[in-house]
Amino acid sequence: MGKVTGFLEIDRQEQNYQPASDRIRHFREFTVPLSQPEVERQAARCMDCGIPFCHGPAGCPVNNQIPDWNDLVFAGDWEEASRNLHSTNNFPEFTGRICPAPCEEACTLNLEDIPVAIKTVEQAIADRAFKEGWIKPEPAATKTGKTVAVIGSGPAGMAAAQQLARSGHTVHVYEREPSAGGLMRYGIPDFKMEKHYIDRRVAQLEGEGVTFHYGCEIGKDVEFEEIHTRHDATLLCTGAERPRDPGIPGMDLKGAMYAMPFLVQQNRRVGGEDVSGEEPYWAGGKHIVVVGGGDTASDCVGTSFRQGALSVTQMDIRPMPPLKEDKNQFWPYWPTKFRTSTSQAEGAEREFSAATLEIVGDEDGHVTGVKCARVDEKRVPIEGTEFILKADLVLAAIGFSGPNMETYVKEAGDDLELDPRTNVKANTEDYKTSIKKVFAAGDVRKGQSLVVWAIREGRQAARSIDEFLTGSSNLPR
Repeated sequence: MGKVTGFLEIDRQEQNYQPASDRIRHFREFTVPLSQPEVERQAARCMDCGIPFCHGPAGCPVNNQIPDWNDLVFAGDWEEASRNLHSTNNFPEFTGRICPAPCEEACTLNLEDIPVAIKTVEQAIADRAFKEGWIKPEPAATKTGKTVAVIGSGPAGMAAAQQLARSGHTVHVYEREPSAGGLMRYGIPDFKMEKHYIDRRVAQLEGEGVTFHYGCEIGKDVEFEEIHTRHDATLLCTGAERPRDPGIPGMDLKGAMYAMPFLVQQNRRVGGEDVSGEEPYWAGGKHIVVVGGGDTASDCVGTSFRQGALSVTQMDIRPMPPLKEDKNQFWPYWPTKFRTSTSQAEGAEREFSAATLEIVGDEDGHVTGVKCARVDEKRVPIEGTEFILKADLVLAAIGFSGPNMETYVKEAGDDLELDPRTNVKANTEDYKTSIKKVFAAGDVRKGQSLVVWAIREGRQAARSIDEFLTGSSNLPR
């Protein structure tokens, strides 16, 4: 490493945030990037640790060569750092913004709770690469004559499309929505990642020969069999979008709904799409209760504050985790510990060990509150601990169960085998489904997961498809 003693001499620094009182007034990103010299100092903290757990199975699903590009940044060779980073990750500006950074939890310095600011350095490399013009389309020198359909343009679909196009295949991406990006565009709020980052990657993919077909839902607008017949291979990357049923009485009341329609409508609103013909989902001037403790629930919290909610309470049936994990028990794996997201820090009340028993309403069928109770260690409600939270809008955000069953899944019927969790069944060796020349990757195969896992699976599925079509592949696994 260029600075062997850097971790001893330099304190950890991360990007700063705009004050909560300022950032809740808009939907733009609110991080304040570090200066270039400070990023180089942070990269210098990467120590010669012997075994870099940060890019092993515990740390980075795409196997970013983190010590290598940290060293390059410290040495001032940002362009080579960009080439190194892009050799394993097609979209580091996405992961640098929205990945929870398991690499930092796996960092050797996290044994002392001062990990290298890997996520900050990654984002800085990607942002500078675009600023300096180092990111350009890389079309294949020769074409194979083979065509591939990618159904879904989320991170898995985009990563696979890019890898396949660079291998010389003709790639067509079919997307249900008016724009590409999947959950990154329509689920993740702009205050976490603005959508022009997706747009410029789409432009890069188009420059590499990828064709996008928008407003095209396979199984409804176009038959799956037609796509299957038209192309030499088909890759399913449609995500896990079916919400998990919370099983709460009162979900049929006005003002009780699932999280995704709420988030999607706001993202479309921010993106300039016309939502005037839809029923407005709006938190302004209301008391909000969010059921769930994950990232989607946190996104609902931040969106509600920006819409002008009077109060936001987040319900979590799990007990409050410890403030600090036992390093001997968890490291280098992702620990369960108390975390506060930027959205929660904007003023949310958090209820732990609390079950949502029922959503209550008035005689006109409008939500008025949520009946809750404390739970024991087995998550069983404790008699006599019931309480009611005032609520005008209740958002259920407890995860997703699998792909939309009313599209190509229904059309394919028994020919398309599903796993016990109703995901499309395929292994991680070749990503093949039960239908010949049809593959699956990302959340539609794995189940609800992280953007970085979707990119990994898209890349690996692309290699498998390349081998299937040509007999061999130079793409990395």
